[in-house]
Amino acid sequence: MTAEVKVEEKQVESEVVIAPPAVVPDETTVKSVVEGGEDEAVEETKVDDDESKPKGVEKSASFKEESDFFADLKDSEKKALGDLKLKLEEAIVDNTLLKTKKKESSPVKEKKEEVVKPEAAAEVEKKKEEAEDKVEEEKKSEAVAVTEEAVKAETVVAEEEEMKTAEPVVEKVEEETKEEVKAENVEEEKKTEDVVTEDTKEEAKAETVEEEEADESVDKDIELWGVPLLPSKGAEATDVILLKFLRARDFKVNEAFEMLKKTLKWRKQHKIDSILGEDFGEELASASYMNGVDRESHPVCYNVHSEELYQTFGTEKNREKFLRWRFQLMEKGIQQLNLKPGGVTSLLQIHDLKNAPGVSRKDLWVGIKNVIVTLQDNYPEFVSRNIFINVPFWFYAINAVLSPFLTQRTKSKFVVARPAKVTETLLKYIPAEELPVQYGGFKRDDDTSFSNEAVTEVVVKPGSSETIEIPAPEAEGTLVWDIAVLGWEVNYKEEFVPTAEGAYTVIVQKAKKMGSNEEAIRNSFKNSQAGKIVLTVDNVSSKKKRVLYRYRTKTEASS
Repeated sequence: MTAEVKVEEKQVESEVVIAPPAVVPDETTVKSVVEGGEDEAVEETKVDDDESKPKGVEKSASFKEESDFFADLKDSEKKALGDLKLKLEEAIVDNTLLKTKKKESSPVKEKKEEVVKPEAAAEVEKKKEEAEDKVEEEKKSEAVAVTEEAVKAETVVAEEEEMKTAEPVVEKVEEETKEEVKAENVEEEKKTEDVVTEDTKEEAKAETVEEEEADESVDKDIELWGVPLLPSKGAEATDVILLKFLRARDFKVNEAFEMLKKTLKWRKQHKIDSILGEDFGEELASASYMNGVDRESHPVCYNVHSEELYQTFGTEKNREKFLRWRFQLMEKGIQQLNLKPGGVTSLLQIHDLKNAPGVSRKDLWVGIKNVIVTLQDNYPEFVSRNIFINVPFWFYAINAVLSPFLTQRTKSKFVVARPAKVTETLLKYIPAEELPVQYGGFKRDDDTSFSNEAVTEVVVKPGSSETIEIPAPEAEGTLVWDIAVLGWEVNYKEEFVPTAEGAYTVIVQKAKKMGSNEEAIRNSFKNSQAGKIVLTVDNVSSKKKRVLYRYRTKTEASS
């Protein structure tokens, strides 16, 4: 049973001159990087003639996780996975996975030779320069001693004589310099030998000391998130976990192995394996919670960032409590995953910044940065997408501060939506029946009115109205419906129209103007005669509107 939709074109008064029809090119959609600003982020050059017809809600195919099946990996990725498994197997079997070696370093001969030889060479060069300067000074003094009455020939002879006299002097000074440097070199070599001898003794002593190792043993049954880590056990989930670490480090085996070891040490140090049993009270419950799944069946985690929440950062004890609560929430989310090839192995994170503290609260953002970096380093590839909604203008400044601490892969999963585009953005990833009502969807707590009823979408063109008809073929039945218009700013009313001729139409909801931030409407009507519910959406704006609705008819037989 489907609802009928009627379209009625409405004349809108305007002073715009209507141009003759033009040839419309193929449909082109231009999207900004950010999901919506104050102005429209999406411009369309063509509107399909049949877009007002009922249809299923359009799904987003923008993200898709890489396959965890071994056969789907590239050859280089298969090799990296194999190498990591070998390293991990060896480390677990040899009980070296969590052991940290403390290496002793000692001076070596190279360092001494590097210091002594350049000094000796420089000393020789210095002595030679001093000898040449001395000869030059003697030449000048001898030249002054020559009288002005000497003839040119005598001057030349005198200069030759001086050169002959200077040569022995230079040779003598050079010999003296060489002898002096030689003596210094012998002394330096003697000192060097003494130093090297001492260093050799120290080095030998260091070598006799065994390398210290942290006393951390590893059981062969070691697990991470309930998955055995020893590759030889043959658990198919082991590959899924190891691929997460490899992807987080671009399939660099050594870096992925070090990341895994650090994660295991961090979990042991902070006792993460027992964190699920800790009680953090009710004050943090509304700040972050799991609710529903997205279109790819990822569990969705909503994080509400508010000033009140971050007031808990006041003391070191409260900051530690907040961090542990956040880690507990991540562990709870992982419990909902299916860590096997082909299973759902990550979460979708929603961050609501509507009431988040401003950029001036630097102390709070430092704490937030620590949370983000810790989650990134110890829960690799457990988030399929981070969607930031109700983003204020200062968010971009904070993002610039946090960006250097995030990997490129992490940043590539960010989606940002301004307040005007929150519902539209979320619906790309989360179906309306799974999206909480406060974000424009139909999901309500402890809801028993609907089960698996499909959500239908219609588009209302600018200056036109749509009527959605919900049939009520039997008397003594109850009709329930949900309806939402993205961005509302329309006139809306509800009526019950009986099938019998001459029967009066019943007004269920008077016509009223709907604001832009209205939540989805849920209503019901118990009919005493056959007929239909008519929902009318009158679009008085200059933009097209997307209408989502679903309904259910309850009769006495089905109740």
